[in-house]
Amino acid sequence: MGDKLLNFWGPVTSSIDWCEKNYVYSSYIAEFYNTISTIPTITLAIVGLIIALSQGFEKRFTVLHLSNMILAMGSILFHGTLQRVQQQSDETPMVWEMLLYIYILYSPDWHYRSTMPTFLFLYGAVFAIVHSLFHFGISFKVHYAVLCLLCIPRMYKYYIHTKDPAAKRLAKLYVATLFLGSLCWACDRVFCDHVSDWPVNPQGHALWHIFMGFNSYFANAFLMFCRAQQRGWSPKIVHFLGLFPYVKIKKPKTQ
Repeated sequence: MGDKLLNFWGPVTSSIDWCEKNYVYSSYIAEFYNTISTIPTITLAIVGLIIALSQGFEKRFTVLHLSNMILAMGSILFHGTLQRVQQQSDETPMVWEMLLYIYILYSPDWHYRSTMPTFLFLYGAVFAIVHSLFHFGISFKVHYAVLCLLCIPRMYKYYIHTKDPAAKRLAKLYVATLFLGSLCWACDRVFCDHVSDWPVNPQGHALWHIFMGFNSYFANAFLMFCRAQQRGWSPKIVHFLGLFPYVKIKKPKTQ
């Protein structure tokens, strides 16, 4: 991608340079749209965090929403600079977040409570160190895909055991946003040479960020609903202003 303005951060050192032209709108932001498109993720994560804290959900959901924010901030650093070090601040939180999802999905049936979080924590720490030293490329993508695939059977199990129509709708929104976001990501990568010649670049990777911001919110809300059911907290899906879905619970007085 050709530079049009003074490049504040120096030559691109990241292993990936996306389809958006660099330094078009600011000498301080390498990929403008890919950077600002993470704002919805941060906003939705803050909303989810407020809901989790105000209703007394378990700390795992507080950490989950915070991890969404950390990942989005890492993405801002990466796309804003296109530097190798900042690329690590995007990719490493991606793995940490998936490890957290694995914990939330599988921990209810895990009989040895202390072993699972300990193992996942150590795994995440070791990965961060090794990835910073060896800068995995294709192997990082394969590793991340495997972690994602580990979540799918459990998500499907939660879905088929959920009877509430509104909660099932959240799961469907999760799948829909994942599909649309992945389609935008793939088109941006595969058809970049063609898209670059268009009068207006549709910014497929930026659209991926937006879709995945909503995807994370829907996934988190669905998991909060399922966990509340497991704890007997009488969850229900309500809508703010008739549009925005979130989980409302009612804990028994004994808890």
